[in-house]
Amino acid sequence: MAHCSYSKFSHLLKLTTANLNKPTVLRTGRDIQYAPQRCKYFIRFHKTSGPERSLQERQKQHMARGLPKQKPIAGVKQVIVVASGKGGVGKSTTAVNLALGLTANDPSKTVGILDADVYGPSIPKLMSLKGNPELTDNNLMRPLMNFGIPCMSMGFLVEDVAPIVWRGLMVMSAIEKLLRQVGETDRSCTLTSKGKVDWGLLDYLVIDMPPGTGDVQLSITQNVPIAGAVIVSTPQDIALLDARRGAEMFRKVNVPVLGIVQNMSVFQCPKCNHQTHIFGADGARALADTLGVQVLGDIPLHLSIREMSDRGQPVVVSSPDSPEAEAYRKVATAVVQRLEELSG
Repeated sequence: MAHCSYSKFSHLLKLTTANLNKPTVLRTGRDIQYAPQRCKYFIRFHKTSGPERSLQERQKQHMARGLPKQKPIAGVKQVIVVASGKGGVGKSTTAVNLALGLTANDPSKTVGILDADVYGPSIPKLMSLKGNPELTDNNLMRPLMNFGIPCMSMGFLVEDVAPIVWRGLMVMSAIEKLLRQVGETDRSCTLTSKGKVDWGLLDYLVIDMPPGTGDVQLSITQNVPIAGAVIVSTPQDIALLDARRGAEMFRKVNVPVLGIVQNMSVFQCPKCNHQTHIFGADGARALADTLGVQVLGDIPLHLSIREMSDRGQPVVVSSPDSPEAEAYRKVATAVVQRLEELSG
């Protein structure tokens, strides 16, 4: 059955009935009194009583029917996601030192880390962790722990050099399993037993998101209530463009943006102490003003941060009295303050 507008249908009838002796009567109602003999198809046209719903509204309703309901992670009070619009801006390093900074500022708080970067997990290296998580007698998965921080990552379930070649649906399924039901994600996984992640009691769960705005980000925001998102970017213009896309994505899915961390903000020469803004100056601050959010802190471009990260000894625990560690602790303080403002 074809569909067309009344004006187009009227024009069509006039053309096809030009040589007919019997006139064609057109009506503005739902029916046609006389139809030409040459018309072989019955055409139904719709007359709307008001403005049609926009395409975006129809898409939103269609998507809403298939969205999963958000379920809190058992034992976890607040979930913080650390994200970036692109890779190579120090997101994972920031996530690790943020988690360690939260516990350094308040030892009474318990913090965990979830590595959601399925294709390129970095937490095992940064936290100096290796091996498969153990199973309890109740078939619960125990996250690996170092520096007092329980960690879960896809890197614990596959071999170090094994590529993870998955399509979107498999990635989303893996994320759900990392959050709650780890196991049986793929044939390449060394762990095959079913089980839930035993996070214990956590005040904060820091999730290291993959770069970009794709399946993983949507899967997590649709499945888990997020307390807030931390956007990491360098002051470089090309990084800021992607950082803005990331921030706008979280806003569209109703996740509060806690603020922006300006990473690699300045380089200080270890010999003469001269400061150089290699990636530009205050670019993240300009973006924060545009988005109406605050800058959570500035992290310098320092050799010790890179060296300690590569050794699996994050600077917050390896050099707690250094200016670099202090910068991360200030970010952790700002994050807690923003969470309290939002909850208050």
